[in-house]
Amino acid sequence: MIVVPVKEGETIERALKKLKRKFEKTGVVRELRARQKFTKPSVIKREQKLKAIYVQQLQSKEADK
Repeated sequence: MIVVPVKEGETIERALKKLKRKFEKTGVVRELRARQKFTKPSVIKREQKLKAIYVQQLQSKEADK
């Protein structure tokens, strides 16, 4: 359960902004979307591998500069 402590005199908009930020960090929406359909383990591994390759290429480009 996500709890957002609201300080005295704090606006509702600011509290909502904090709530949205915490909600995104926990990954609830991402998990819900992933659970809507079944994804084969091999497909998940393939996506993770491609993402890792992409990140490694970005890091190697950054190191070259």
